[in-house]
Amino acid sequence: MRHRDSVIISLKSKNKFNLSQLNPAQREAVEHIYGPVLILAGAGTGKTRTVISRLVNMLRQGVSSTSILAVTFTNKAANEMRERIRGMVSKESAKEMTVCTFHSLCVRILRKDIEKLGYKKNFTIYSSSDQVGLIRKLISRKSAKDESLDHNLAISLISRSKNKGVPVSDDNDSLISEIEKFYNKELKHLNAVDFDDLLILAVQVLKENVDVINFWRERFKYITVDEFQDTNKKQMELVQLLSGSEQNVCVVGDDDQSIYGWRGAEISNILEFESFFKSPKVITLEQNYRSNQAILHTANSSILNNAGRREKSLWSEKSSADNVRIIAMPGEEEESQFVVDEILEMTATEKRSYDDIAVLFRMNSQSRLFESKLREYKIPYRVIGGQSFFDRREIKDLLGYLLIIKNPDDDINLLRIINNPPRGIGNTTIDIAVEKSKDLGCSLYTTLEDGDFLSMIPPRSRSKVESFVSLMESYREPMISEYSSFGILFDQLVEEIGFTDFLQRNCKTDNEYQNRRNNVFEFISSLKDYEQRGKKNGMQDFLDDVALQQDRDEDDDSSLGVNLITLHAAKGLEFSDVYMVGVEEGMLPHKRSLEEGTKDEERRLFYVGMTRAMNRLTITYCASRKKYGELIRGEQSSFLEELDPMHIDVLSNEEAIGAPIDEGDAHAYFSRMKEMLGED
Repeated sequence: MRHRDSVIISLKSKNKFNLSQLNPAQREAVEHIYGPVLILAGAGTGKTRTVISRLVNMLRQGVSSTSILAVTFTNKAANEMRERIRGMVSKESAKEMTVCTFHSLCVRILRKDIEKLGYKKNFTIYSSSDQVGLIRKLISRKSAKDESLDHNLAISLISRSKNKGVPVSDDNDSLISEIEKFYNKELKHLNAVDFDDLLILAVQVLKENVDVINFWRERFKYITVDEFQDTNKKQMELVQLLSGSEQNVCVVGDDDQSIYGWRGAEISNILEFESFFKSPKVITLEQNYRSNQAILHTANSSILNNAGRREKSLWSEKSSADNVRIIAMPGEEEESQFVVDEILEMTATEKRSYDDIAVLFRMNSQSRLFESKLREYKIPYRVIGGQSFFDRREIKDLLGYLLIIKNPDDDINLLRIINNPPRGIGNTTIDIAVEKSKDLGCSLYTTLEDGDFLSMIPPRSRSKVESFVSLMESYREPMISEYSSFGILFDQLVEEIGFTDFLQRNCKTDNEYQNRRNNVFEFISSLKDYEQRGKKNGMQDFLDDVALQQDRDEDDDSSLGVNLITLHAAKGLEFSDVYMVGVEEGMLPHKRSLEEGTKDEERRLFYVGMTRAMNRLTITYCASRKKYGELIRGEQSSFLEELDPMHIDVLSNEEAIGAPIDEGDAHAYFSRMKEMLGED
């Protein structure tokens, strides 16, 4: 054991670390430092505080800082944990403790002993772009004339094969099987590994070499794993291998918040912990410091419907000023308008800050209407867990077409769309056109119509360029004319160029394709809605609005504004007021979960959403919404029918907006509205 001086808590930390400030369950978790421990930390129960306090207490009890390993999933989480520890222990102890991600841990193991697996120690870690380059080269080399394979799909299937240990294809002679075999062979030849390999090879070198596993077991005698519900089979195997006979392993997580099964997380790791480690101590944290009792009671009544879960029931000392509201909306337009109206009212009458408010949704495409409404009323916002709707690649591509129809001299957007989707206008042709446009001193589009330029390129390329120009011209006049049906015409153009088929060929998974396809339909739907307003300069006004909407500060973690968040990205966050929108059957639970039998995970996602709210929770669903350009009838989610009504108010849209406002609040509200709309 190292000299005790290396683990002495600094004077500064003695004031911060106080066991008496912990509740009984937290204190039990902090004081139990030997043998396997499972800390079931419910939402908002002070998990991070408990984990940090436990690590500090280990040092106070004489555990050497060099023998402690704390593992989490993201660099951000590891950095935050490291910083909090640094503020509570001596500088030396904090530096000697290993706090890292799973991938970082695997790199340490492999840098020391990967030579035992036939690699050199100076191996390269391939990035996603490196993978794309290699896979593309192999597809080009191995595919027959009548064969095709999307490189993104190939990467996704190979990754799935590595992580789940399943064949990449049932047909060993298939193209994808051939690509997988040569991909792995080529990686090793290049002395390179991808991110999946890091975990697989680390486990392999530990299992096959007694000296290696003994070294790391001697180094890390105390292991802590955060967010344990998100671990996969290989990560669990790695933890088991490192734990040794003493099994001083503490895992912290919540099976009720296991929402990443679609990317390999195994909920069985936490549900069946006793089968992996002998006689573990199980400690449950149930006192919630985030939400009021009305929210927690309602959330508990939902998650109880999941079979096989670890029993726990969150409770809070916070009294409930408001019931949970469930509001039925006629459609998505009314839903977004209602939420924005309430945000305006809250910030005017209750002096709420925008960043205290969150709008949660199941699918990325749902953000579009809320973004548009918030921009219309000049309310700042940020998108968490996904790009802004107007920043998504497919939306920028479609905007590129509209902008070229409006203004053919826009060289930047012309370069974006000229071969997107591919139409046989290659880079050589484009390079010639760019140089010619410089010589002529004119726009790129004008050059495409120039006879001299056309004579400089091969007949096949000339035909493709002329077809592209003809296509643009056939839509320009009817779309920019007064009161035109530009939305309907643009829908026709998107169909004519085969844009959605192009998306499908370039998406890694069917889920990605469905999301991006839905974004395309959302965009076209917004265009048609704008068209129906019958403005004289319809398409021009639409593009002006989009341009003005995009003129805002880049989102970052420090920016303030209403939070638009996917439910998956909301885990770990908390907000005073939460709106969960679009809680309809087929959306939450997602229709795919009903087909694949993963409804329990969708219910956990619903539970995660509810437990983000501290003071007020509002859940909305729509009787109808537009999907793929058509009006589809909706029905409330089956999850809503499972909720205990004790702390719930069920309202119609009319009832929700009909609540009286006193005279002072009304004056503040309408003053705020005028300010937002720039009225005198």
